[in-house]
Amino acid sequence: MNSNRRDFLKVSAAAAAPGALFAQGRVARNPGTSLRLALNAYSFNQPLRDGKLTLEDVVDFCARHEIAALDATGYYFPGYPKAPDAETVHRLKRRGFVNGVTICGTGVRNDFAVTDAAARRADVRLVKDWIEVATRLGAGVIRVFAGRAVPAGHTFEQALDWMIPLFQECAEYGRRHGVIVGLQNHNDFVKTAAETIRIVDAVNSEWFGVILDVGSLRADPYREIEALVPYAVSWQLKENVWFGKQETPIDLKRLKAIIAQAGYRGFLPIETLGAGDPLVKVPRFREQVRGVFGV
Repeated sequence: MNSNRRDFLKVSAAAAAPGALFAQGRVARNPGTSLRLALNAYSFNQPLRDGKLTLEDVVDFCARHEIAALDATGYYFPGYPKAPDAETVHRLKRRGFVNGVTICGTGVRNDFAVTDAAARRADVRLVKDWIEVATRLGAGVIRVFAGRAVPAGHTFEQALDWMIPLFQECAEYGRRHGVIVGLQNHNDFVKTAAETIRIVDAVNSEWFGVILDVGSLRADPYREIEALVPYAVSWQLKENVWFGKQETPIDLKRLKAIIAQAGYRGFLPIETLGAGDPLVKVPRFREQVRGVFGV
């Protein structure tokens, strides 16, 4: 038996071992790095909200600019937060397929940090409805939030007590539908890598991970990113990072080194924010990312 086959069999045997593919929160994947560039639809937030563009237009934009996938945020489907009808979903899915653009994810705006139990249950239903939409789109992940803030009169710990079971319920629903639930660190209820990891570890499901938002970390962002990469199931790669209250352009070479060291395989969605025309800003940032990552 040649050495390549022996190595393959060793990896296969390890993968088949119980628990080998999951270690409390961390994403187990093959070693090395393999990236596919994607675009988060939020980059076109204003034109999409104003009705000047549709998600199908953004698919066409991705095709023109050699962006492999689109994270089609739920906000931009007609009638959100209500789930779109089958025709709308299928039309977008076909538009992506014939143009070589994968619909890699979607996302909702839930808030599990509110004190009203009925409101939390309504948002669980929201997440579940959009997990079903993700399934129909062929998207592998749905982006969710912890909540806007620690509720007045309560502590972070108290909010976690009611939040974790809800995420576990959503992750189980995701498992049943083949969709990973990704928690975005968003400098809201969740502000740090440690807080984010604490939630992911507590949920303890291979169907629950992190949407690594590089622009929402406020301490040493690169140290925080390094801590979060092992939990990442997708990204929001933004133009800027923050050191406390100081915003600065992201160091893409440093980020690439972190990813190479930690290992990540999957989609790398970019997102541009702030003033300016996204038809100008997104291609410019896309070229900067291509120049460093080669994707």
